[in-house]
Amino acid sequence: MAPLLATIEHAVKKPVWDCRMCGACVLHSTGFTCPMTCPKTLRNGPCGGVREDGSCEVDPSMTCVWLKAYGRARRLPGRLGEGIDELRPPVDNRLQGTSSWANLATGRDRVLPEGWSAAAEATEASEAAPTGPAAVEVPR
Repeated sequence: MAPLLATIEHAVKKPVWDCRMCGACVLHSTGFTCPMTCPKTLRNGPCGGVREDGSCEVDPSMTCVWLKAYGRARRLPGRLGEGIDELRPPVDNRLQGTSSWANLATGRDRVLPEGWSAAAEATEASEAAPTGPAAVEVPR
């Protein structure tokens, strides 16, 4: 059943959003722009190498995926574009080619690989900490 679902998902999402079947889809929070089309596969925003004209530093023939995502998210109705600034974990490459629909339904897309949980907990702790000059720590 899962391979059939992945085939259907790919048939729907590839021509419309250039889906790369990462298995952990975030189209709903990136203005329906697949971040996996970024040559660096960045899932949390542009790399900082966006050229002045908005093109990608790796492939100057394409517009930065994240410039597209932010522009599209701004134009979405209601609350659809609000997830654009959410911090997303890196893609678990073990999910590549699987159905993100099935992974969402089963929770498989929320299972972190071993060793990632400590990093996720550190991120959550830093987000919960008070902000300001006295609360800033420089990682070593």
